[in-house]
Amino acid sequence: MATVERAFPFSCAKNAPPLLASSIHGTSAFTSMLALLHARGDADFAKVEGAVRGILEDVRKEGDAAVLRYVERFEKRTVRALFLSSTADLDGAGALARLPVAAREALAYAADRIRRFHARERATMFPGEGFRFEEEGVSLGLRVRPLDRVGVYAPGGKARYPSSVLMSAIPAHVAGVSEIVLASPLAGDASDDMILAAAHLSGVTGIVDAGGAQAIGALAYGTATIPRVDKIVGPGNAYVACAKRLVYGSVAIDSIAGPSEILVLADRTADPRHIAADLLSQAEHDEDAYALLACDSAELVTAVIAELGRQLESLPRRLIASASLARHGHAFIVAGRAGLAEVANTIAPEHLSLQVEAPEDLLASIRHAGAVFLGALTPEAAGDYVAGPSHVLPTGGAVRFGSPLGVHDFVARTSLIRYSADALRRDEKAICALARLEGLEAHARAVTIRTGTRGDPP
Repeated sequence: MATVERAFPFSCAKNAPPLLASSIHGTSAFTSMLALLHARGDADFAKVEGAVRGILEDVRKEGDAAVLRYVERFEKRTVRALFLSSTADLDGAGALARLPVAAREALAYAADRIRRFHARERATMFPGEGFRFEEEGVSLGLRVRPLDRVGVYAPGGKARYPSSVLMSAIPAHVAGVSEIVLASPLAGDASDDMILAAAHLSGVTGIVDAGGAQAIGALAYGTATIPRVDKIVGPGNAYVACAKRLVYGSVAIDSIAGPSEILVLADRTADPRHIAADLLSQAEHDEDAYALLACDSAELVTAVIAELGRQLESLPRRLIASASLARHGHAFIVAGRAGLAEVANTIAPEHLSLQVEAPEDLLASIRHAGAVFLGALTPEAAGDYVAGPSHVLPTGGAVRFGSPLGVHDFVARTSLIRYSADALRRDEKAICALARLEGLEAHARAVTIRTGTRGDPP
């Protein structure tokens, strides 16, 4: 456990709600925050799992009828067509053309940056379609192929995120996936253009006009109109995350995403304005988001809290951001750069901002982070939109074993093995010994029947 000297809640920032009675200072505050951060998914799932199981079972049994019923119930709208797949229905090019010039150019620029990053990722991770080599009469290899069909979920509730479409679908397209199905509830008005345009730029081939657990069920099981996919990726609310977890096995999933989180590591060189801005850029996502700061100076914490108050005053989503700060916003005082690295590795944050002197040196001590933003001039928002790497990242400490969404998420690997007669004779003794050690005589005989060996084992 990381050593934290003192902890300060951000709820004392101006315009933030009163401090919760359970909030505490000191190392125990860090322990309490960490436990909440890493266990929050279990609590969320416990609240919704019963309802989600019912929705998924209905979709499995009834298909389109159940999806339509739940769309009307939860999304309060009637769907014209659940699945849009033709060029005319999607009208992505038309949607792109209808957007204001600045929005159109920004989407195209972001798509190009994301595509170029993931093209380099693919070339580095699996050049060509795998590899083959021969070793003493045994031909071995690995074949890499793209998945046939993937589903991309893009939320459509409190806000609409064309960037999530780009960040999820483009890596699949670069990997070579031939069918990319986007699930996102459409409004039926001009606000859909940004989603349709992003889908067009990303290589999306079909759209499911639904959200929530019902959309996840439709993608996982398939219906009369909606094709079943091989894998589902993309973030969503607790119902979506729970549904993804429950359908795993019927399909693959990327990860179980929770509310957004950022940890800023700062030293005396950091600008409180930059720190506050980055913290608020995550806090405005959701009331349950985590905005965290670790530094070695109480004076810096005081300056950041004051700056949070100033910036909140003019923030359009200040009620959401201030609620996030009140629930989960904390600053932790640690001893030196070693303490900063220890806090980062213990929290294992989705986003990690290094606003310190010589950030590359500190990076060498960081083991766990989804995306790292190096230096004072690198806002986390750049990674959300145009830097290139997908912004779909593990949360809740899952970066200890998970990775950002990338081309590797959209391929399957096949091992290739071919023996010559001489090689099989050479390996016969070892294969048979191991098979008989495990009591699997048929395994041994599958070798001896080919080599012509007779008799029982000695």
